[in-house]
Amino acid sequence: MVLKTFGWSFAVTALGLVAAVFYGGWTAFGIVAILSILEISLSFDNAVVNAGILKKMNAFWQKIFLTIGILIAVFGMRLVFPVVIVAISAQLGPIEAVDLALTDKDRYQELVTDAHPSIAAFGGMFLLMIFLDFIFEDRDIKWLGWLERPLSKLGKVDMLSVCVALIVLLLSAVAFGAQAHLHAGHADKTETVLLAGIGGLITYMIVGGLSGFFENKLEEDEEREHEAEEEAARAGKPKSAVQMAGKAAFFMFLYLEVLDASFSFDGVIGAFAITNDIVLMALGLGIGAMYVRSLTVYLVRQGTLDDYVYLEHGAHYAIGALAAILLITIRYEINEIVTGLIGVVLIGASFWSSVRRNKRLAEAGGDAGKEKAEVSSGV
Repeated sequence: MVLKTFGWSFAVTALGLVAAVFYGGWTAFGIVAILSILEISLSFDNAVVNAGILKKMNAFWQKIFLTIGILIAVFGMRLVFPVVIVAISAQLGPIEAVDLALTDKDRYQELVTDAHPSIAAFGGMFLLMIFLDFIFEDRDIKWLGWLERPLSKLGKVDMLSVCVALIVLLLSAVAFGAQAHLHAGHADKTETVLLAGIGGLITYMIVGGLSGFFENKLEEDEEREHEAEEEAARAGKPKSAVQMAGKAAFFMFLYLEVLDASFSFDGVIGAFAITNDIVLMALGLGIGAMYVRSLTVYLVRQGTLDDYVYLEHGAHYAIGALAAILLITIRYEINEIVTGLIGVVLIGASFWSSVRRNKRLAEAGGDAGKEKAEVSSGV
């Protein structure tokens, strides 16, 4: 199971590390290895959230996610995206931007750093909306009940997530945009932050709205499927989960790609703290992206989210933390280790809570079974 799921990741790792040695020797090998670990640590919460969406999709779209999706993730976000940033911010043509990335690495890094406020605002708002929509939804299973219960009640107010997000954006633009951190000092980026943040909000509403629209259209089919499942259960046949296909799956796939793009912002920007060589960056972050994809599929096929029910909660809290970090980095620098550890700690805590919950349920089930046996035997 592990080899089948992670086989391509192992192969890409071997090829990437060998390519790094040929490109820049053992120093390049070490840089690529560090970048791979950085990407995996920063994106573990991405894998958990992706798994929650991917498990609703059929086998065909899961395969698309692993093939076309990985090409978009590796080549689009880890290689093309940094070049596009430079091309737009420096008003250069694509060829000139690539030439700059390969021949003048210091200038290239400076331009990407200068474009960071708009990147952080866009990604921060997109991720913040994901977090807000999650915590304001009334869910049967709650991890931090003392917090999630009152928030779910507030969530009954229409458009509350959008209102909160816009308030956060306004405060971020005023507090951080006025003196955004740049490579060569500080500059007023208030307007840039506002426009980029609104762009992230609009992107979330369009992609998420289309996904939700087509998903809702499947509700009638799901109801019929549930009836068929009940009949199958009575007949002793295994039940099959309802999985999305067609337009619904396409827009969920699109949503996954935009989500992955938002998650990759901190990884791409953080990579410049380690190297400004675009080739090594693409190799290291590409290897990490492969493991994130494989881990997503592994979680789906193992049913991990069903067994450890608080994992999804921990991942969304990590998303909220990452959104806050991205907005703060508009002005202040935050070490990538801190960013990665926050996500790992939150997901680790939710995993441990899930284990304890499963243990309590098992003990309660065992006690109930024992009591039932004693009653039936007349004890």
